[in-house]
Amino acid sequence: MTRVAPRLAALLAEHFAGNLPVRLRAWDGSEAGPKTAPVVVLRSPRALRRLLWQPGELGLAQAYIAGDLDVEGDLADGLSRVWRAVRERGPAPSAPGPRQLARMALTALRLGALGLRPPAPGAPQARLRGALHSTARDRAAISHHYDLSNDWYALLLDETMAYSCGYWKRPADPSYGPADAQRDKLELVCRKLGLRPGARLLDLGCGWGSLALHAAREYRARVTAVTLSQEQHAFVTARVQELGLSELVEVELRHYRYLTKDGYDAVCAIEMGEHVGAAAYPGFAARLHSLVRPGGRVLIQQMSRGAAAPGGGAFIESYIAPDMHMRPLGETVGLLEAGGLEVRSVESLREHYARTIAAWHHTLETRWKEFVALEGEPTARVWRLYLAGAGLAFTERRMGVDQILAVRTAPDGAAGMPATPHDWYAREARQ
Repeated sequence: MTRVAPRLAALLAEHFAGNLPVRLRAWDGSEAGPKTAPVVVLRSPRALRRLLWQPGELGLAQAYIAGDLDVEGDLADGLSRVWRAVRERGPAPSAPGPRQLARMALTALRLGALGLRPPAPGAPQARLRGALHSTARDRAAISHHYDLSNDWYALLLDETMAYSCGYWKRPADPSYGPADAQRDKLELVCRKLGLRPGARLLDLGCGWGSLALHAAREYRARVTAVTLSQEQHAFVTARVQELGLSELVEVELRHYRYLTKDGYDAVCAIEMGEHVGAAAYPGFAARLHSLVRPGGRVLIQQMSRGAAAPGGGAFIESYIAPDMHMRPLGETVGLLEAGGLEVRSVESLREHYARTIAAWHHTLETRWKEFVALEGEPTARVWRLYLAGAGLAFTERRMGVDQILAVRTAPDGAAGMPATPHDWYAREARQ
């Protein structure tokens, strides 16, 4: 009798350093691997068939999304163990030779994994067309992620509807939660930008309007909020009217390349620069410089990762954020400086993002049935995998996120900013 799990464990062993990092349980009830590890459950031969048709990360993700593969125990722990074992193994071996390929094919045949390509797992996969980072393609990429539905994001996020890294000032306080961390982030951004009543703020990639609304209500700033998402544009427009802020906030459905005004006192882009692209980023940096007045400030909150892995990976690119591009922090600073801006401050928020994502993940798990009712179980499983993996990436320092504050200096070189940052964090606000 064929024992599926031991056969698979033997086949997988060469891909990891040491023992198998997780326990396998196959559809025949057999198990293999460490007893204390999270259990990867292969519910049918179709899980293996998906990997044969789509080897690597994407095939594994699709098997999970479809429910052909599941994880018992802590999903994040299982992912961490696998990634750590792969890293410890070192560089991947060369392509399998004829004998290894024959052995793999024979194992697949014996386990019933050979067959036609399985159907798509059910969650929407990005299918973008056109030139990379053309206006139309950028709009489609943004729509894929942010137009899932306003109801989905309202359920996932807190009442601020801020979908970006929070600023956890009091993480040990049990009464302090995600909404507090987001409000403290919004306050920090406004203070760094030196907003005052009447100041003109351009919010690029405004999301669901959390910063625009905060700047208008708390600082009486005059805000232009810009997005490519139809859902976000409708949501922010309605919130502006509901809060009686129509005289202070203008919402535009527009690409940043085609903005018609400039001379802003402050410009911000909160986790929008990741969608700009490598080739377009020098032009984006120059555009930031042209949009802000001399002496005006620019704040970029942006994720980073190593130069060898600038995208989000096959799963993220296919199901979450297509065409995303990140780079090491130093390269982004260099691009902003090459665009004419003077970088004045950089603050890492990496640990803050791990905590923010953990809060979103907790909401997803505790309200799982509601998420499934909204968009179906495959989409909910996409987000479970996404949040578990993203939280690990920040915790394990495979990704970072930073606030970069820059200024367009005046012709005489004056920045119009205090020389000691900790003074203006506290003192300039609302003066």
